[in-house]
Amino acid sequence: MNKIKYIAAVLIAIAGLGLQQAKADFIFNLTVPNSAISGFPGPYATVDGSNIYLFGAVNAVDVNVNATSWTIGSFVATNSGTGFSPGPLSDGGSGTVDGFGVLNQTVNSFDGYTHSSNFISFALTNTSGTWLSDTTVLVANNQGVFAAAHIFVTTSPANATNSALATGFAANGGSTVPDGGTTVMLLGAALGALGMARRFLMS
Repeated sequence: MNKIKYIAAVLIAIAGLGLQQAKADFIFNLTVPNSAISGFPGPYATVDGSNIYLFGAVNAVDVNVNATSWTIGSFVATNSGTGFSPGPLSDGGSGTVDGFGVLNQTVNSFDGYTHSSNFISFALTNTSGTWLSDTTVLVANNQGVFAAAHIFVTTSPANATNSALATGFAANGGSTVPDGGTTVMLLGAALGALGMARRFLMS
């Protein structure tokens, strides 16, 4: 039993307007690859003892926000591997994610593999209203996708001197945003110190 599992999470702090903030705490897997990485087993943010999946380059992480307008900021990128210089991250606006259609909020990472991350976070603030619950923060696009990422596949342990085995894109495996109850229990201790901040996890 030497299988080690890490969650390489994309962390999005969700803030609503005024005192009403949506609670958006849930974890889900990106399980559907495009053809470029379809030969590698998912989920694509899990270390299975032989492969590690990292986020990076253009469309590093992407979501389809259920709002008319919003702001994005507070970018954070980290990589627990050796020799990586994650980010910097930037707002990519709306964009097409290879194989998964258009998502209205993309986040770009500088350059490629050596600047990739196993953890990315950013804050979204709804400027056109409020999100009523965690399941209303994101909405599926016309292909049933509400979250996706640009994935670099590499050997374990992650080291920037190794090249990527493959690079491609992966997305959620269903058209419904998952319920947040389970993640709230798993992350309760960490979230307790955040006060009014609300977080959304994508693994």
